[in-house]
Amino acid sequence: MNKKKVIFICTGNACRSQMAEGILRKMAGSSFEVFSAGSHPSRLHPASVIVMDEIGIDISHHYSESIDKYIDSGIDIAITVCDNAKNYCPTFPGNVKQIHWSLEDPYHGWNS
Repeated sequence: MNKKKVIFICTGNACRSQMAEGILRKMAGSSFEVFSAGSHPSRLHPASVIVMDEIGIDISHHYSESIDKYIDSGIDIAITVCDNAKNYCPTFPGNVKQIHWSLEDPYHGWNS
């Protein structure tokens, strides 16, 4: 049986989508293939790593990627976690379940 491929998408792939990827990987184990990407990728915010470490999830090896990398990768579920990403989310080929969670961006609330 093939694992479902899930991708979390936000604008910069710096906070929300990275954290969501880490949480699902931890919770689901090897039940899913989990990715994250951004419509305009920047860099993983250092505070994201710190916050996730506080709950026992290591995302220090993550890095920001472009959503374009995943267009033809057989994604089953695409979850946008910001309104901007929802508006600019590309259309994935096939029968992809699209979900939107409007999460506040912590990026500018953290001092880097």
